[in-house]
Amino acid sequence: MGVVSKGAKCNVSNCDKDGARSLNTSKVENAGLSVNSSGKKTVLCKEHYKEYKKESKDDRDLERARFDKF
Repeated sequence: MGVVSKGAKCNVSNCDKDGARSLNTSKVENAGLSVNSSGKKTVLCKEHYKEYKKESKDDRDLERARFDKF
């Protein structure tokens, strides 16, 4: 059982919604979200996960390009 299935709340400042996804804390902070979690993983609600995806799109595209075969 993961943290989200146990009912963890969103770790973004001033948000108390239920968590939907668990992501690496450093990647979430690099996307510009202010997180009040000090562990390896950060829980995001549905709205903040959508915001994270928009902000980190370029980084994720570059990461995928590294593993594409020519």
